[in-house]
Amino acid sequence: MAEAADFPGMHPSPARRWLRRTGALLAGAPLLAGLLQLPAQAAGHSAAKDSSDAGTVAVAVDSLTPAVPGEGDTVTVSGTVTNNGKQAVTDAHVGLSVGSPLTTRSAIDSAAERADALPADGAEVGGKYVAAFARLTPGVAEHFTIAVPVDKLDLDKDGVYPLSVTLSGETPARQWEQVLGVQRTFLPWQPDTADTRTRTTVLWPLTSSVHMTAETGSNAQQTPVFLNDDLAREISPGGRLDQLLSLGRELDVTWVIDPDLLASVDAMTGSYRIRGEGDTTTAGTRQAVAKQWLADLQSAVTGKEVVALPFADPDLASLAHNGTGVTGSLSQLKAATDVAATTVETVLHVTPSTDYAWPVEGAVDPSIVKVATSAGADKVIARSDSLTDGDLSYTPSAARPIGGGITAVVADARLSTAFQGDLTRASAATLAVQRFLAQSLELNLQTDKQRSIVVAPQRMQTAAQARALAQAVTTLQTATWSQSQPLTAAAKAKPDPRASTTVPSKKAYPAALRKQQLPRSAFEEMAETQEELDNFKVILAREARVVTPFGRAINREMSTSWRGRSTEASAFRQGVREYLDTLTGQVKLIDKSDTKLSGRSATIPVTVQNNLVQGVDHLILRLTSTNPTRLEIDGDDFSEQRVTVSGGHTSTVKFPTSANVNGQTRVIAQLYTEDGQKYGTAVAFEVKVTEITATVMLVIGGGVLLLVLAGFRMYTHRKRAAARETEEPDASRESEEAGPDAADEPSAGPEKPEDSLEHAGEESGVPTGADGPQQASDGTPDTAAESADPSGTGERVDR
Repeated sequence: MAEAADFPGMHPSPARRWLRRTGALLAGAPLLAGLLQLPAQAAGHSAAKDSSDAGTVAVAVDSLTPAVPGEGDTVTVSGTVTNNGKQAVTDAHVGLSVGSPLTTRSAIDSAAERADALPADGAEVGGKYVAAFARLTPGVAEHFTIAVPVDKLDLDKDGVYPLSVTLSGETPARQWEQVLGVQRTFLPWQPDTADTRTRTTVLWPLTSSVHMTAETGSNAQQTPVFLNDDLAREISPGGRLDQLLSLGRELDVTWVIDPDLLASVDAMTGSYRIRGEGDTTTAGTRQAVAKQWLADLQSAVTGKEVVALPFADPDLASLAHNGTGVTGSLSQLKAATDVAATTVETVLHVTPSTDYAWPVEGAVDPSIVKVATSAGADKVIARSDSLTDGDLSYTPSAARPIGGGITAVVADARLSTAFQGDLTRASAATLAVQRFLAQSLELNLQTDKQRSIVVAPQRMQTAAQARALAQAVTTLQTATWSQSQPLTAAAKAKPDPRASTTVPSKKAYPAALRKQQLPRSAFEEMAETQEELDNFKVILAREARVVTPFGRAINREMSTSWRGRSTEASAFRQGVREYLDTLTGQVKLIDKSDTKLSGRSATIPVTVQNNLVQGVDHLILRLTSTNPTRLEIDGDDFSEQRVTVSGGHTSTVKFPTSANVNGQTRVIAQLYTEDGQKYGTAVAFEVKVTEITATVMLVIGGGVLLLVLAGFRMYTHRKRAAARETEEPDASRESEEAGPDAADEPSAGPEKPEDSLEHAGEESGVPTGADGPQQASDGTPDTAAESADPSGTGERVDR
């Protein structure tokens, strides 16, 4: 019965259940105690490890040659070991060990992530293939070199082998040999030519940040002004761009060039200036360096494939996400694309391809693709960490049709990002090169299918990054599993039907990249600058002198190089706008003081000043009366006249006016372009009508009356004189007849002064002159300048 209780489906008795539980508890007590002690023991071991010198020696592999060994080669590894612990290491040596071949690309990634993690991979080669050190003093770096024949490394089948470089030795705390440091790298092994070789395209970007301003000199050559002298340092011997050029010319690569870089260096071959403190500039002196760099580049790209980015390498993602809602932004991209080919052809004398768009880090979404192809490109350089392939067990060819006649050329993310970060240390560069080569070989071993792979490194490489990439590409181009091909061939290769062609959604765009984008406000500032430029150019006799430098400057405002430099980007945009404001302000109306109008009609002069070196035309000057009932401009409330002013001159435009009522009227002068857009600031002034009053009319009437009276007096005086002349002969005869007694008779007396013709005029107030008295019909003076009265205050007008 007791046994029956243990059968399946039977329940044990309560006593048996109690005995079983008690026994289990007693039997598990030691196990439970052991489990409780595990964390404490683990903590103790961890503390012992931390307090000991285990893993405290840093191993750096500065060189590994050959990077891809072949049959009969000797592998030489050089580097340094540095004791970072507090105790000396004795009886130490550096050795090499090779692990089992890695079979996937992700396995290579995992091994690289634990490059200095203990323990080492595989058994040490040992023997004489070690570098021994009797003592490693704390803080002191020791150099080593180990050369071992490849047949001693037990490399069997083709593949990628993890190669561990280890430092073993003893410490006072642990007096037995142990591995105290390791550096793991990779050894690609493919001695025979592969049956199917990977066709590899390597892009070689040649770009820089923005260097030129919108400012140019007033001379015929329009001397350009640079933000600083950084570009001269980059192209000088040993500079970043000089090294990129020297390295790239020795490689079979596709050159990807920003035309703005070419235009900037080309501008340096002539006279140029560099912006200093405030408004000062200094003369540039690197013309010879610029000429030499361009000559070397022309030689380097001869016979090579050249891809021209849109001018100034505009940030396509920023434009797609923040700029399309701003009027004119896409037009800027079109303009940058249109000028790209011309710039490259002019400077390098080669015909580039403009069919490619390259978003930052190859990250795409539907909006980026739409913008990228809006200016004529039909191929987008993407990257495989953006356009992923899901569960595909191998890396497909780069070309993918993504709809609408657009081809995505998908660069391999692992190969493209292998040379990022600080590679100034030889050890970092060596590890990057070996990892790049390992990934390339592993990619080729995935399948027997022929594939086209693209490597698109970061567009703004440092000199150290470029040197490491060049070293890897040089090795790859002689490797047994790869062959070079241009980008055009990769884009035309037959797409893999299993490869993904789905463009990720806008939400999938990396947050880190989104934070670096140009904001919408930046595109709004560009639009405002373009609007002002459009309004300005229509009045210029030679608009190309302004349109070209400012058009290129607005392109530069969209440059990808501003990512992560928002303050500098904002300052550049502001500088472009301020300089344009300065130029537009050179054509303006001269301020007028308040004006007096001394009569019913007069002309009001308005002066336009042009301080530009070129003439302006197509301007309309409008003069408007705010009170046409009191003062009319050419018979209406306003009048317009066309204005043309030569460079460095002024032009005065006269407007006829008529006053109806005395008083003060505000008049506004404003310039317009021919299409009706206001230009510049308006000038307002007051016009005061002062002479149309009752007193003035009374004075004029009195003057007329005096003239009439004077005329009547002159008439009667002449009549009497004529009568006397008639009477005098008769009197003479009578006197002769009367005889001598007639002389004693009283005479009529002398003629009174007021009877004189001349004095009569003076007495009556009638003016006289050489030609006799003025007549009433002669009128009064019609300008204030002709009046003898004192001038009033304010500006006089021309009559």
